[in-house]
This record gives sequence, structure tokens and C-alpha cells, in this order.
Amino acid sequence: MTKRIKISELPEFDAAEYLSSDEDVAAYLTTILEENDAALLAAALGDIARSRGMTQVAKDSGITREALYKALRPGSEPRFDTVSRVCAALGVRLVAQPTHAAAA
Repeated sequence: MTKRIKISELPEFDAAEYLSSDEDVAAYLTTILEENDAALLAAALGDIARSRGMTQVAKDSGITREALYKALRPGSEPRFDTVSRVCAALGVRLVAQPTHAAAA
């Protein structure tokens, strides 16, 4: 007989635990950006900041730790300036690509 597991007994998933390399961070951000959701991007940046140490990211970005937590919480919609400063502090940059192939 198999044991049934209740959903409430499962541990919460924390992406920050799996973002150990620059390549992991870049892949995660690329996937998130494809969703075109500002709130999801803010939450993802929060995951990455927690994986790197929120205090250090706050210091490197010039944003107070409390403001950083507020700006990067799930459901928030931070200003582009905040996203840009956090990305710089994390050592990543956002890159634009065409959405369709150009006609030759």
C-alpha cells in the first residue's frame, strides 16, 4: 500500500535554493521574461537577490534592504529604474530580441 501525501505537508518550493551559478540565474530570468509579466519578474529578481544575499544586493544597488524587499515581493510592479539597478547589482542585464524573423 502506498502512503498518501497531503499537499499541505509538502515543503514550499523556493527557487532561490537552485540559483547557485550565473548560468542558472540567466536561464531563470530568460524563462521569466518570456512570460511578459512585471510582477513575476519582480518576484524572480527577489528569488535571485535572496540567493545572493539580500543585504549585499541592497548595498550594491543603492536601495535600502527594506525597499528592496518591498519592490521585489510577489505581486509588486517595481519601476524600471529599480529593476535596472537590481540587475546591475546581480551582474545580469536584460537583452532585447526581435519577436519574429526579419524578412530578407
